[in-house]
Amino acid sequence: MAKLTGKIAVVTGGNSGIGLATARRFVAEGAFVYITGRRQAALDAAVKEIGSNVTGVQGDVSKLDDLDRLFNQIKREKGRVDILFANAGSGDFGTLGSYTEQHFDSTFNANVKGLVFTVQKALPLMPEGAAIVLNASIVSSKGFPNMGVYNATKAAVRSFARTWTNELKDRKIRVNVVSPGPIDTPGITNLAADPETEKQFKAQMIAGVPLGRMGEPDEIAKAVVFLASDDSSFVAGVELFVDGGMIQV
Repeated sequence: MAKLTGKIAVVTGGNSGIGLATARRFVAEGAFVYITGRRQAALDAAVKEIGSNVTGVQGDVSKLDDLDRLFNQIKREKGRVDILFANAGSGDFGTLGSYTEQHFDSTFNANVKGLVFTVQKALPLMPEGAAIVLNASIVSSKGFPNMGVYNATKAAVRSFARTWTNELKDRKIRVNVVSPGPIDTPGITNLAADPETEKQFKAQMIAGVPLGRMGEPDEIAKAVVFLASDDSSFVAGVELFVDGGMIQV
């Protein structure tokens, strides 16, 4: 039996990578899904790929007007949000000595501000017993060099999950975090300047993974479905590492 039959779900950053894989899984499990993305062409392609029970809404989560437009549309069309996967985010390399105000602001705006207000603006549409899943990263627990600002944003995401679990307990809304390890997504590819750099970067990451490989977006999607479904009905405030053992071993 499908795990999410009749549910209304939102996936921010659902036009590629982990977000797209999760939206596909949600639909396969019976949900109707709204996906967001900044690039209209990529969003249209994602909707076409998913095929049914999906609506794409162009927008940037760091812009509150875009979030208002998203949730106003959902309110008109479906009236509620049963599942929220706050997935949208971005990051770039930078050492302490090279941080710029633009680098800091853009990373925190996408990964922290955007996530906070996505959740805040979804809440009026969320019924008792709804589920929120936040996308963090193993960097919330590890001090990987050259990624300090990005690491800090993901630690903030982890912290919000703890606080919101307490704040939303009377509404029985569960808040959990999925923290991927190295996942083979376009975002990883875009960090590399050229194919050779990409190859070396991936090799370095794989060297630290006990299972000896990078993960696939659908492996994260399966974990998100678990956290969004009744299979995890007594799971709240956790950080689920999906990283091939990278953090724990």
